[in-house]
Amino acid sequence: MPIARTKQPKTSGASRVQSTAPVGVDWTFLTNHSHVLVCLAQDPEARLRDVADAVGVTERAVQRIVADLESGGVLTRRRDGRRNQYSLHLDRPLRHPLESHRTLRDLLHGVLGKDFHLSTRTTPTARPRNPVP
Repeated sequence: MPIARTKQPKTSGASRVQSTAPVGVDWTFLTNHSHVLVCLAQDPEARLRDVADAVGVTERAVQRIVADLESGGVLTRRRDGRRNQYSLHLDRPLRHPLESHRTLRDLLHGVLGKDFHLSTRTTPTARPRNPVP
């Protein structure tokens, strides 16, 4: 499933995604880290440029977030040719004490709902490579 995004004019280096919030309200319930995780759960082979467009931040911000998530043990990045593939560790507990009784799996299921196939997101799938003659 491709990452859902809306194309908006760029503002200070980051694209703006269309919000359902009332005009003048600029906060969301989830952090950009959560938004990146949702995007990577939907497409483990997503380009960070596409994730940045979907989240509404710069590509560099997404790179920092992915580095944070990797160092926190939430995801693993695997190089596959010229692309990266991301494997989420769904059984990791959420970090804040108020939510630490829940896992990443719970968060993603809550956001993505029944369309999220949890069993397919824990390990990367191998893509066939073309042999070099």
